[in-house]
Amino acid sequence: MKAERELRRLLGDDVVLAGTTRQYLTDASEASELHGHAEAIVLPTHPEQVAGVMRWCYDHDVPVVARGGGTGLAAGAVPTEGGVVVALERLRAVRSLAPELWRMWVEAGLATADVARLARENGLLFAPDPGAAEQSQIGGNIATNAGGPHAFKYGVTGNWVTGLEVVLAPGELVRIGGPIRKDVAGYDIKSLLIGSEGTLGIITAAWLKLIPAPEAQLPVVAFYTSAEAGCDAMATVMGSGLVPAAIEYLDEGALAASATSFPQPVPRAAAFMLIVEADGSAAEAHRVRTELVEALGENAVDLYVANHRRAIDQLWRWRAGASIPISARRGGKVSEDIVVPLERLAEAIAATREIGARHRLPACSWGHAGDGNLHSTFMLDRTNPDELARAKEAAAELFTLASELGGSVSGEHGLGFLKRGALARQWPPAAVSLHESIKRLLDPKGLLNPGKKLAR
Repeated sequence: MKAERELRRLLGDDVVLAGTTRQYLTDASEASELHGHAEAIVLPTHPEQVAGVMRWCYDHDVPVVARGGGTGLAAGAVPTEGGVVVALERLRAVRSLAPELWRMWVEAGLATADVARLARENGLLFAPDPGAAEQSQIGGNIATNAGGPHAFKYGVTGNWVTGLEVVLAPGELVRIGGPIRKDVAGYDIKSLLIGSEGTLGIITAAWLKLIPAPEAQLPVVAFYTSAEAGCDAMATVMGSGLVPAAIEYLDEGALAASATSFPQPVPRAAAFMLIVEADGSAAEAHRVRTELVEALGENAVDLYVANHRRAIDQLWRWRAGASIPISARRGGKVSEDIVVPLERLAEAIAATREIGARHRLPACSWGHAGDGNLHSTFMLDRTNPDELARAKEAAAELFTLASELGGSVSGEHGLGFLKRGALARQWPPAAVSLHESIKRLLDPKGLLNPGKKLAR
């Protein structure tokens, strides 16, 4: 193809792959089985090459799609309209690590787990902990503003970014922010680019803030007979003034699917689970955990307290893998990451099951209770086209549900391609028009990840 041939001439054969290289044409979006197509795949080794690709694409009216680790669940990195895929996996340098100043400057292709590991080895914490941390890349996490269990206390990825290096159309490498903790000199363009899913620019590096690592992390697991009882217990915790690091939940269906692999026997009466973690200095974490046990235990049918590092790690590994047995229950699932106000969480959990029943599909949810963020899920036989179609219809109802409850169609996965148009369900027309105007301003030709992050 012309794009592959000319980009090889521009960048070299070792940087450009054929557009048919399948591993770069899809992502982890479940049940969609969506595969894109491309004219060329580029694996740049330095940011100037990214800028060069952008210039070539803008000169030739060719779409350009940035790609991180391919772990996205909304088909945000799938090249649905062809063009050139820019995979950032080779941009993984640690440009600067300053533990004494609580910061690092890293390139976009560095694995999220490596960012956390570097911080931890220096007695510091990079708190964002989205799923698939070993495969996901920090640039992709920033582009989707990824969350995770500990976002409750510590915030999503964007809260840890103080500056960006980014390639903007038509091919200019710019730096916004930097190794500074405060900057109100101009419009907050940095935050505009965070979560933009590659539709406004391609992130090539980021300055990240760090904090001293907590001395202790002590989770408490509480079991309840209903979602209402569990949500009431969460409200008690929050009303008490305690600040847990994480508040996670599994509803009855999710718990039933994954109970056999839980580190301890799950009570028969359990229909809802909370995982609430205390952290801080050893003294503070133990104090908070004691108060959590008291607050959570009032109406719980059982409590489990993980005391040792091995048991704590085992618990969080179990939580991180909760989706696997749920997906295996019937061979597949369609899952959405809606978010609602905390006081509507129990209502959204019940509505998820009701929507599933209407579409004749078993349904469950789990997720980040403290953020009101549900992974509402419909379990299906992936080989059955009728079930898949019904699951997609059910997922669309979730978007309406989230909007009606005062929430959002996405709490952490973004819109990507699969949720294009859903934003118009929750935003008024003036806000939707502004969203579209920003896109036209920063990408006047509409070549940056086209077909994604569409409001309507």
